[in-house]
Amino acid sequence: MDIDLIFKIAAIGIIVAVLNLLLKRAERDEQAMMTTLAGLIVVLLMIVKQIGNLFETIKEVFGLY
Repeated sequence: MDIDLIFKIAAIGIIVAVLNLLLKRAERDEQAMMTTLAGLIVVLLMIVKQIGNLFETIKEVFGLY
């Protein structure tokens, strides 16, 4: 696992948190929730890709087909 992935997830978290705070202060609760969900989906897609790579590596190491 690369350290860049951790930094990308942290950056997305910070950006989403700031946007969420700004939107809640502007009384735009629905948009704040959608921003949070969008950030969560982006991070989950990044993690799913890495889990797929992990399974491929395990297949190669143990010779599973």
